[in-house]
Amino acid sequence: MSLLRMVYLALALWGAVHPMYYFIQWFSENGLSLSGMVAAWHANAASSGLVWDLTIAAIALTVWVLAEVSVRRNWRALIAIPATFCIGVSCGLPLYLFMRTAPVK
Repeated sequence: MSLLRMVYLALALWGAVHPMYYFIQWFSENGLSLSGMVAAWHANAASSGLVWDLTIAAIALTVWVLAEVSVRRNWRALIAIPATFCIGVSCGLPLYLFMRTAPVK
């Protein structure tokens, strides 16, 4: 495995674990209220801007993954879409780059 692929994989793992630490911490303090979390995301203009920035990035990544999968036929790369929306762009993007840079068999 190339150094670049190892970096992508490490970033995907970090992007999955690090944000989850804060989500779990928030849920333990506030209960399993998804609506409460969404309200917290929009607590002020700065956090709302960040939410929209990440939402647009997630949609752009999804369009890119779908376009590339339709050409490359690398169906396993579709896993980056649920990783993006269930975990975050910080996991989904490096995961997709890791899968995209796999050697062709």
